[in-house]
Amino acid sequence: MLRHGKGHHEDVGESKPANFRSLSSKFSRFTVLLFLWMVMLIILWDIRRHTFDAIQAVVMVAILVLIGGLISRFTMRALGRPLELLQQGITSVREGKFEPIQVSSTHDEIEYLGESFNQMIAEINASQKEIRRHRDLLEERIRQRTEDLEKAMRTALAASQAKSEFLANMSHELRTPMNGLLGMLEVVLDSPLNVEQKDELEIAQRSAYALLALLNDILDLSKIEAGKMMIESIPYDIRPVLEDCVKSFQARAGQKKIALHFEVDPHAPTKVMGDPLRVRQIAANLLSNAIKFTERGWVCLRLTGIEGGSDPAHMTIAVSDTGAGIEADKLTAIFEKFTQADGSITRKYGGTGLGLAISKRLVEMQGGQVQVESKVGKGSTFTVTLPWEAVVEPAAPSAAPRAALELASIVPSQVRVLLVEDNLVNQKVVLAILRKKGYQIDVSNDGREALARLEGSRNAYDIVLMDVQMPVLDGLETTRIIRKNPRWDTLPIVAMTAHAMNGDRERCLQAGMNSYVSKPVQPAHLISVIEKLLLEWTQSAAPAPVNLLDRGSTERLMLEHAEIANDLLEVFLQLAPERLEHMAAAATEGDGTSLAAEARKIAEAADHLASRAVSECAQRIELAATNRDFARAVEELATLRHEIRELAALAA
Repeated sequence: MLRHGKGHHEDVGESKPANFRSLSSKFSRFTVLLFLWMVMLIILWDIRRHTFDAIQAVVMVAILVLIGGLISRFTMRALGRPLELLQQGITSVREGKFEPIQVSSTHDEIEYLGESFNQMIAEINASQKEIRRHRDLLEERIRQRTEDLEKAMRTALAASQAKSEFLANMSHELRTPMNGLLGMLEVVLDSPLNVEQKDELEIAQRSAYALLALLNDILDLSKIEAGKMMIESIPYDIRPVLEDCVKSFQARAGQKKIALHFEVDPHAPTKVMGDPLRVRQIAANLLSNAIKFTERGWVCLRLTGIEGGSDPAHMTIAVSDTGAGIEADKLTAIFEKFTQADGSITRKYGGTGLGLAISKRLVEMQGGQVQVESKVGKGSTFTVTLPWEAVVEPAAPSAAPRAALELASIVPSQVRVLLVEDNLVNQKVVLAILRKKGYQIDVSNDGREALARLEGSRNAYDIVLMDVQMPVLDGLETTRIIRKNPRWDTLPIVAMTAHAMNGDRERCLQAGMNSYVSKPVQPAHLISVIEKLLLEWTQSAAPAPVNLLDRGSTERLMLEHAEIANDLLEVFLQLAPERLEHMAAAATEGDGTSLAAEARKIAEAADHLASRAVSECAQRIELAATNRDFARAVEELATLRHEIRELAALAA
């Protein structure tokens, strides 16, 4: 039997204690002692009565021994064996073997105990079977859920990729007709017109640019949701950026006879690290809404600074107005996409409800927050809080003039241009722009036709304007084929595409194109790019210098089209941080080839903007990289960051 107490966890039945006595042996001894006691009483009684008989005593003892043996055997069979079987069953259970035991038919408590034990074993086996069934079912469900999750993840990734492709295609399809519309309006506005015709065409042009702005808002929102919107961190002066933004709305405020002013707190920051374009975009959206919904009174943009102490410092940009105000229950909804405070606002004031949604997302991407306070009939105040970091001014650069290079004389009438474009409207727009400059132009409708023209032309082409998305053979593949031919490995190729998603420019450059023009094509930008590439191609040294005479005409074109200049500057400042990071990494790793290539790209872009300081600094970096003077390159890189910051601060 199991023994309770100190040693009850020991292996019972396998190593029994030294003082172990079975219950049957104890019962047998008790019975024998009882009979011996009775015999002794009988013998003593006979001795006392003097009737003792030795033979009779021996017979009685023999009978006693026989009866004790029989009782001991019966006890072993009726009590000891069943208990031993029960003990073996308990030991098997302890070892994890849930097997029934053999039950003796004693028709007493022992048999009942054995049957109860077997019933317990059966129930344990049933529960174990049920547990195994549930475990298998759970494992099957987990496997199924895992497969469903993986399938859902693959579906989500495919949907995300499809969305990106859809946005790229929609951008192309929408910008293609916009290119024709804006291009033709630009061409007609440059022709002789009377005052009434010019006013009507300028209204159409402003409407077209408004539609383009709406398209850009939708693409911005799509890029934010897809996680492809890049927030740069460059040094800039926040005060001129906001002041210039306020000035750009003075005309609209004056038309509504609304006072518009800009206030700066003495503790407000000046030189900060951040994204000037996105800060300007946020301020412009808030000012646009304030002026739109204010019929009389004033609109004020206020810049203040908050000392951080142990925490990072913050600056606040607050736009207040005396407009109609917003109801309290609508304050949260106005930051949702395509949502305005009242449905009637869309009909009365116009708009899509994207401005505040984009602004809120841009603020959050920069680690800030937007708050609004408004009272119906009193006006509203939108407050943007952004963290900022002070800028350490670099040492003043040495005034090292750029070496003068002999410029090749370019006669437009002698320049042959191959235009590869499948859209008839876009063909007419580009033809109208370039024929005014006097270029000779041939047109191909797809990449295969362009290759045939290059092969069959007696006179070589000087530059190729290549659309990216075309039937038969697209622009990227056509460019790769052209670059494989040694005759055309340096032929300037300009990408012309309506794609506007992040990475499109990089894909074009990786395919072998020299530059990138986004549709709708801006005449001044297109001419600037062509002039720059023609100059580079005709020079024996690199990087090519800026043609002062031709650059002067380009600058005049840029000044005549301020919106074009703003678009070009926005693209340049958006891509500049990534270029600067690549240059810094290349300088640190001693990679002169990559450093020179990145510096050349900065110089080209700066020339398009007629920014002589940025271009010269980038060319000095390229020269240092060529000479493997990386210490000099690092110094010039700090100067380049300073010049880009100054350019961003003066952005109009």
